[in-house]
Amino acid sequence: MEILNEIIEILPQVLEGFKVTIEIFILTLVLSLPLGVVVALIRLSKIKLLKEISKIYIIIFRGTPLLLQILFIFFGLPLFNITFDRFPAAILAMVLNYAAYFGEIFRAGILSIDKGQYEGAEVLGLSKRDTFFRIILPQALKRIFPPVSNEVVTLVKDTSLVYVVGLDELLKIAKIASNRISSIMPFVVVGIVYLIFNGIISKILEYCEEKFNYYN
Repeated sequence: MEILNEIIEILPQVLEGFKVTIEIFILTLVLSLPLGVVVALIRLSKIKLLKEISKIYIIIFRGTPLLLQILFIFFGLPLFNITFDRFPAAILAMVLNYAAYFGEIFRAGILSIDKGQYEGAEVLGLSKRDTFFRIILPQALKRIFPPVSNEVVTLVKDTSLVYVVGLDELLKIAKIASNRISSIMPFVVVGIVYLIFNGIISKILEYCEEKFNYYN
């Protein structure tokens, strides 16, 4: 009975934290996916300067911890007179980080398409833009869907890292509640919430992957 009372007591705070977690997840995903496409196209560009800049960007954001990136953007950039509030700083760090990963995944997917597809599109008189968006990208999406899905699932867990800048997401809520009532139960509840959320996301991704099967 005592455990049930603890759960009921912390539930409103957990729900508030879950709202913040969902906001971070959705915004990061919606912004990083198209940015990843842009990064991939720049990496495939024939303009050497742009390719080198994109390489450096990917090395930095894939080679350093996301936690460090969040801390640098929120605490480090003000040293250069560039200031962000807590929420935008967290979103910016996560978008830049995930766009680097998505960019490399998209690039690999685009490169995996047979060159005959380009030649066939040229014979049909399609422009480069139409060739990419109507022929190349749809096929690439089918091939890259599994690794993208893995990154999306990881993103659910990485939302917990924004606690370092003081955002009231699930993990921070659990820590505060745990200290207040001297119990580990808030962490158990939050863990279950993460499991359910990840389960829902995984099911949605499985459904989407099945829809892509018409390219087989």
